[in-house]
Amino acid sequence: MTEFSTRAVHAGQEPDAGTGAVIPPIHVTSTYAQDGIGNMRAGYEYSRGGNPTRDGLQTLLADLDGGVAAYSFASGLAAEDALLRAYLEPGARVVMGNDVYGGTHRLVNRVHVPWGVQLVVVDMSDVDAVRGALEGAPAKTVLWVETPTNPLMKIADIAGLAELGHAAGALVVVDNTFASPYLQQPLSLGADAVVYSTTKYLGGHSDVVGGAVVLADEALAEAVAFLQFGAGAISSPFDAFLTTRGIKTLAVRMERHSANAQVVAESLVGAPGVERVFYPGLTDHPGHEVAAKQMRSFGGMLSLSLSGGAAAAKRFAESTEVFTLAESLGGVESLIGYPSEMTHASVRGTELEVPDDIVRLSVGIEDAGDLVADLRQALTR
Repeated sequence: MTEFSTRAVHAGQEPDAGTGAVIPPIHVTSTYAQDGIGNMRAGYEYSRGGNPTRDGLQTLLADLDGGVAAYSFASGLAAEDALLRAYLEPGARVVMGNDVYGGTHRLVNRVHVPWGVQLVVVDMSDVDAVRGALEGAPAKTVLWVETPTNPLMKIADIAGLAELGHAAGALVVVDNTFASPYLQQPLSLGADAVVYSTTKYLGGHSDVVGGAVVLADEALAEAVAFLQFGAGAISSPFDAFLTTRGIKTLAVRMERHSANAQVVAESLVGAPGVERVFYPGLTDHPGHEVAAKQMRSFGGMLSLSLSGGAAAAKRFAESTEVFTLAESLGGVESLIGYPSEMTHASVRGTELEVPDDIVRLSVGIEDAGDLVADLRQALTR
C-alpha cells in the first residue's frame, strides 16, 4: 500500500483485534489496569502519556508525511509551541515570514521573545532577505516557512529554503496547514519538521480543534514526545477519532477544494469591484511556477482585494449567502473572512499587518457554480 489515498484510509487503523470492528474503538479512558506493579498491558499506563486512539492518529500522520514520528495536540498552536520549546533556548532565533498566520507570530512574539528568543520577520519569497536574516545565526535557529501563506497566498520554495537554512545550521519548519500532506510533502523537499492545525483540512469538517507535529529526526521527535507528555497539551481520544475520520477522505476532498477554488479564482479575475485575486493556481501569480513544482494542485484557499477599500471588503464579507462569515478554514463548507479584524487582528501594527481591503475565502466542496453565483451577488451589494 504505497499510494497516498490508500494509506490515508488504512495506516494506523487496523481492525479491532478483539471484535473485528473495521473502525478501531475510541479508547475513552484516563488510566489502564496493570497486571502487577509496573507490568502494563501494551505499554499503556495513563492517557496523557499514551492512548491507542491518539497513537493510531499519530501513526497515520507520520505515514502520510514520511516522518519518523508524529505527535497530536489539542490545537495547532499547542503543537507549534511544543516544537519550539523542544528546540529553542534563550538567545535562539526564529526567522519567520511576513505573512504567516497571526497566531503563530503572536505565539513567538508574546511567549517566546520574552523568554529571550530573537524574532526576525522577512519576506520568504526574497531569498536574499532570508539569507541576510540567517547571517550570524545562533546555534539554535529556526527557519519558519509557511506556504501558501495566510492570507496573501505567497509561495515559498521549500527545497531552496531548506538548503539555505541548513547551510546556516537552522532547523527548517514548514507550516503545511493550507496545503495538507496530500498536496505538499515538505519533509521530502528537505524540511526537518512539519506542523499542522489539524482543525483545518486534515479534520475537514469544522467539528474538531487540533494540531500536529511531524518530525524527520529521531532526537527531536523524542524531545517533542517528552513535552507532549510533560506539558500535557494532548488531543483527546474523541478529537483524535474525528481527525482520523476526516483524513480518510482527505485526498478526494482536496481535489474538490482545489478544483472549486480554481473556478472561483478565475471567475473573480476582472470582476467589478475586485482589484486583485491572490491564488497560486492563476498563471500570473508570482509563485505559480514554484507552487506547480512542489504542490499536487493549488488548494482551496484564496484571497482578494476590493477596489473600494475596507468598506467594500466588509460589505462583501457580510453579504454572501452560501459562504459563511466565520473564522477558520478547510472544512467542507465554504467560509469567508475579513482577516484584518478576524484571524489576523493580533498582528495589526506589526510587519504582518493585513491590508484592510483583503477578504479571505476558504472554498468548500459545494457546487462551484453556486459558489461563483454567491460571490457575484455579494459584489453587487
